[in-house]
Amino acid sequence: MEMVLDFVLLAVGFLMLVKGADWFVDGSAGIAAKFGIPQLVIGLTIVAMGTSAPEAAVSITAALKGNADITIGNIVGSNILNVLIILGISACITALAVAKSTVRVEIPFMIGITMLLLLLGWDGTIRFVEGIILWIAFILYLVYLFFMAKNNPEETAEEAKNRPWWQLFLFTAAGLVLIVLGSDVTVDAATGIARIAGLSERFIGLTIVALGTSLPELFTSVSAARKGNADIAIGNIVGSNIFNILFVVGTSALVTPIPFAAGFRIDTLIAAAAGVLLLISCFKSKKLNRTAGIAMLVSYAAYFIYLMR
Repeated sequence: MEMVLDFVLLAVGFLMLVKGADWFVDGSAGIAAKFGIPQLVIGLTIVAMGTSAPEAAVSITAALKGNADITIGNIVGSNILNVLIILGISACITALAVAKSTVRVEIPFMIGITMLLLLLGWDGTIRFVEGIILWIAFILYLVYLFFMAKNNPEETAEEAKNRPWWQLFLFTAAGLVLIVLGSDVTVDAATGIARIAGLSERFIGLTIVALGTSLPELFTSVSAARKGNADIAIGNIVGSNIFNILFVVGTSALVTPIPFAAGFRIDTLIAAAAGVLLLISCFKSKKLNRTAGIAMLVSYAAYFIYLMR
């Protein structure tokens, strides 16, 4: 009976995610159009930070409760999954156009701060001072986005003009709430099913929980890709990964020292390598095609095999 209830909750959770992603993309794309903000900037900020809410909530709450040892695993694992699984699936559904600034600035910046995280944590702990360094980098990133929005205004679409701003914000907020609640319900239900089926805690943590905190990014990026909002799909993932490292780890380190186990060095290098694969895949064509998507999914499968050995 308990498993039947979990399956019902799993279905409800997925429905919340699908509808939430739909509203969230429509609302955020409408805001971008109405206020002349480039969709890429919306993807890198509002959408990225919104879909990173589960990672932020899990990591910062854990730090406040003195369980900061889960922070790095949660963030690095999610960042690997974001690029290899989510962009891999999105690219398999439809080719994603990648903006020049994403190729030249945002993806290299994502790779750079991933290596910075490795450097800061090499001695086994990310402390208060390192949290300040991450926060300084985060502020510089926000300044860059501000100037990009100011210097590259988009022409307002006629449809967006006719929709009141409060409606667009309501759609965005309601969509985000559904996404976050839906991911929570889905993770709890899937974890319950896995435990009843006798799967190990380690397997649950490496698969269901890692994927669960990335479900908002998955549904938002896939929805954006299907609606033709490639800038939101790519910006969502790149922005989420940047936000995860600079804001989530940075804020957690300001609360309490963050343990960085030696085993995370390899995982962090793999996260950086995933960024390099993304950069190579779209550097010349400025597109992420199905071949690249398949390569990303195969790469994650290889990483998963490495984790399970």
